[in-house]
Amino acid sequence: MKMILSEMIHLMSKKQERNIAILLKFFGALAAMVTVYSTLFHYLMIFEDREFSWITGFYWTLTVMSTLGFGDITFTTDLGKLFSIIVLLSGIVFLLTMLPFTFIEFFYLPWLDAQAKAQAPRELPADTNDHVIVTGYDPVTIYLAEKFRQYQNEYVILVEDVQQALELRDSGFEVVVGSFSDSETYKHLKVGKAALVVVKVDDMMNTNITFTIREISPEVPIVANADLDESVDILELAGSTYVIQITKMLGESLARRVIGTTAAANVIGRIESLLIAEAPAMRTPLVGKTLQESKLRETMGINVVGLWERGQFIMPSPQTEINPTTVLLLAGSEEQFGAFDRKLGRQQKYQDPVLILGGGRVGRAAAAALRERHLDYRVIEKKRTRIGDDRYIHGSAADLDVLRKAGIATTPSIIITTHDDPTNIYLTIYCRKLAPEVQIICRANLEKNISKLHTAGADLVMSYASMAANAILNLLKPDELLMLAEGLNIFRVVTPTAYADKSLAESQIRSRTGCNVVAICDQETACINPEPTYRLHQQDELILIGNEGAIGRFFKMHPDSKRIKV
Repeated sequence: MKMILSEMIHLMSKKQERNIAILLKFFGALAAMVTVYSTLFHYLMIFEDREFSWITGFYWTLTVMSTLGFGDITFTTDLGKLFSIIVLLSGIVFLLTMLPFTFIEFFYLPWLDAQAKAQAPRELPADTNDHVIVTGYDPVTIYLAEKFRQYQNEYVILVEDVQQALELRDSGFEVVVGSFSDSETYKHLKVGKAALVVVKVDDMMNTNITFTIREISPEVPIVANADLDESVDILELAGSTYVIQITKMLGESLARRVIGTTAAANVIGRIESLLIAEAPAMRTPLVGKTLQESKLRETMGINVVGLWERGQFIMPSPQTEINPTTVLLLAGSEEQFGAFDRKLGRQQKYQDPVLILGGGRVGRAAAAALRERHLDYRVIEKKRTRIGDDRYIHGSAADLDVLRKAGIATTPSIIITTHDDPTNIYLTIYCRKLAPEVQIICRANLEKNISKLHTAGADLVMSYASMAANAILNLLKPDELLMLAEGLNIFRVVTPTAYADKSLAESQIRSRTGCNVVAICDQETACINPEPTYRLHQQDELILIGNEGAIGRFFKMHPDSKRIKV
């Protein structure tokens, strides 16, 4: 019934009214033509001393125009035969050519379109609750949907285009079609029962959406993306619970990973006094050593809880070798990281400017982050409207003369920031050829291109989609886990009964689950990077870090484990 109603509404639209009017005009012209031909048939037959009824005239006209041509009635004069030819050609043009195309264009295709629109979901079931609403479709949406499926969160993607909605539905996504700015849309989405609304279109539309939702539901959490700094306050005033700046976050993250900083460790997560940081090994004394030979734990108290090797997360062992492309994942206190930076950070001081390829939002954010760290940089940008101060160089990053002018021969690091992955792959290959030893840090927009960028020669690749999605998921589940990077999470649990009164070494948590205990909290203090001899107690709280597979194994082994807010 709903489908029939939708089709009826569609057929009553202005467009369909116009289509029906065109069809009626066509059939009117065709009827007039048949009438004229039937009349001429009658008088031409009288001219040949024959007489037929008017019904016969209509019969003859239709059989000739339709090319059936039964041959039971024919003209004998040349004038009559010429008339027959004209009727036949008219029939070929109007009945066999124009009529089918007119019917398909103005009736059949609109009917199919009405059916398609009727199939596109426009509202959620009445009992829907605790779901996430995501506005718009982009790489971030794809990544979020995958994570929602993984963590068994109900979600729905809101799009305005019917065809896009149908394609997404056919691809297995939960989708609803509706207007971003219409309050009825969000009523159909049961926004008042939602766990979170993710708003990420553009700044003006994000403000409109947020304000519209707040008129319906004052309490639902809303996380909105702001492209411009000045939009942050406006989105907060409109009612956003959280405002994130994805491009700014990405630019800052890219900048933090360049060599040439005074601090070798880049903090990416914090739980109370516990810090989680990344440190590129490139051009440090750590390259070529095993973790055991590095003696990071013995000399500084730093715990290496994992390694990134060209986008792949590796659980470390004492014999794991540190390569120039290795990024160390470290856990420790501020004091421990201070010792780490004092020993290794001074090894990474460079006077030559860092190259930033692309002066868009991400590139400008990376430049600002480098400027705050008192590092020199050069930005290569093709669009004159984006040219800032004298640190900007106008031209193409694919132009050798432009790259030489910017200092590619001596730069310690190159940051590639364009929003087009094929362009980033091209520039990575080009820069690696020109400067084989330079550090290349690259932005990836689609997850599938991360491995390609590493293969092209990038030392580090930061994913736009995963960074944004992780930030959003941390807001959705702040009491369960903290997502640090792609597939890498921190969580907190009460010590399982099976580990009570055992030493950390005896529990074999790391070897059995793949999760690394980075801190243990008792009723009074927190022990960061505990020794293997540390004895666990029933009331202790464990802070662990691991990838998704390791976390899954931990809770499969200990299904009764109680999570604690991180």
